[in-house]
Amino acid sequence: MPIFAAPAEEVGTTLASPLLWGVSIAVLVGLLVLDFVVTRKPHAVSMREAVGWSVFYLTLPLLFALWLWPTFGSTEATDFLTGFVVEKSLSVDNLFVFMLILAGFAVPVEVRQRVLLFGIVGAIALRGVFIGLGAAMLQAGTWAFLVFGGILLVSAAKLLHEALSDSDDEQQNVREMRSVRVLRRLLPVTENYRGTKILTRENGRMALTPLAVVVFAVFAADIVFAVDSVPAVYGITSDPYLVFATNAFALLGLRALYFVLHSALAKLKHLNHGLSVILGFIGVKLILHWANSVWPAVPVIPTPISLAVIVGVLAVVTATSFLIRDPEEEPSVETSS
Repeated sequence: MPIFAAPAEEVGTTLASPLLWGVSIAVLVGLLVLDFVVTRKPHAVSMREAVGWSVFYLTLPLLFALWLWPTFGSTEATDFLTGFVVEKSLSVDNLFVFMLILAGFAVPVEVRQRVLLFGIVGAIALRGVFIGLGAAMLQAGTWAFLVFGGILLVSAAKLLHEALSDSDDEQQNVREMRSVRVLRRLLPVTENYRGTKILTRENGRMALTPLAVVVFAVFAADIVFAVDSVPAVYGITSDPYLVFATNAFALLGLRALYFVLHSALAKLKHLNHGLSVILGFIGVKLILHWANSVWPAVPVIPTPISLAVIVGVLAVVTATSFLIRDPEEEPSVETSS
């Protein structure tokens, strides 16, 4: 047995040994510390810098998959890549919300990457909690697949409803988030940003900076994201280590990806439609998996088919987002008499 492998026969247990968990968490912390060092001095992020870091963080999961294949097997490597594609797709949707929050609070360009980094740390921490809870539920019984499937179907319906409805006022409503209003009632907030400072002293007492309010709003959004993303990747693999790895790799590169996709994000108008289809598909997959454990004659959806469906949906909605114009965007033709 490989040194990084551990026996795992029950649903919800992991193939990874304690040593592999420790090494992985240490590497994750090291990469986060590196990001904090990079963002310690406020500065506008150039496209060259953003693309460089994006390529770096997209290369890491590919190398990890290449290591998984001979170490644990092709099934685990395929599960990881499929889960990574799902989580990366959902993380791009997360960037839409981050973009609204940053714009709604008029966050200076120089400190936006620090806000994104705080959001990434919060997302990883929250998803770690949800992954642990999910593993405990799976060990308690296969009924957890039914619960996860139901959550994803509800999330898919909600996301599709939001995609089909008008959402022009989202940016105006960012400041009215309940969590933000509560925070402002508890502590004084300065009028202006103070670089990357979260706390400062004003009029002889401690006060929050607007950056703290923004970070708090991002953390509140992270909770919602975790509710969708963790059940989604459990629909691909029940191994908590692979679920952890897909979430970590998908989130680590968000800071740089934001600046690469900033202008393109607004053009991906059909992304939420596609994500609702993906979440609904994985929800059905989970329910079929639960049904198969009760009635073995019920078919299940293999991971390679899931990967093909997910990639196909993303390709279609990306193409339609760029090729199909909304009627209100069509240039008006003026006639002269």
